[in-house]
Amino acid sequence: MTANEQPDGGGDLSRRVRRRRSVLGLTREEVAARARMDSGYLARVEHAPVALTTSTLIRLADALDTTVAELLGAIPEQPPGHGRAALRAVLAELSEQECLRLIEPGGIGRVAFEWAGRLHVLPVNFAVHHGGIVFRTAATTSIAQYGEGPVAFEVDRFDQGMRQGWSVLIDGPARHADSDRASLLSTTVDPWAGGDRQVYVVITPTCITGRRVRAGHDATTGGSHP
Repeated sequence: MTANEQPDGGGDLSRRVRRRRSVLGLTREEVAARARMDSGYLARVEHAPVALTTSTLIRLADALDTTVAELLGAIPEQPPGHGRAALRAVLAELSEQECLRLIEPGGIGRVAFEWAGRLHVLPVNFAVHHGGIVFRTAATTSIAQYGEGPVAFEVDRFDQGMRQGWSVLIDGPARHADSDRASLLSTTVDPWAGGDRQVYVVITPTCITGRRVRAGHDATTGGSHP
């Protein structure tokens, strides 16, 4: 154990903060800078019960690209979107450049396609590589057997606590990576489902659209994006 490491401890919040930071691959100093807090204070949060103010929780959740409710474990095992909409909610179209900025870090998206007379929608872990959407799958899956053809790909993020979020929709042809497969091996695409998933699928965007919904006060005060 190094001088900067401490034994595991704290409560559920501490464990969720540590795990989320690990998933994002961020150092404690990087998260502290994002959350505008001292790294020593963040170390206390990660390893001991600490009473946090609402504003500190919001900044920490934003730094970890999650929500206060998720950090506190307040979200039951159900789809997001329950509860009332934000007061004076504003829906806005996103530019193609803004859509690309939002999905550039990668994460989880949904690919939709028609195969064998049925519509399929599958969640996949993806990365953005040279302007294309890349994900891995097993050779026996429906998307692998689909081969080459048109697909729709959707990515979204919703902050239930703030009742705001965004979604990006991409249309374009999907194909198996063949000649360029070697260059894709360096992409960080680790499917949560695990297993032997050595088929690389690339989606080349031909149409990119997106929308953002936020509480009305953010539209006038310039509040941070969800």
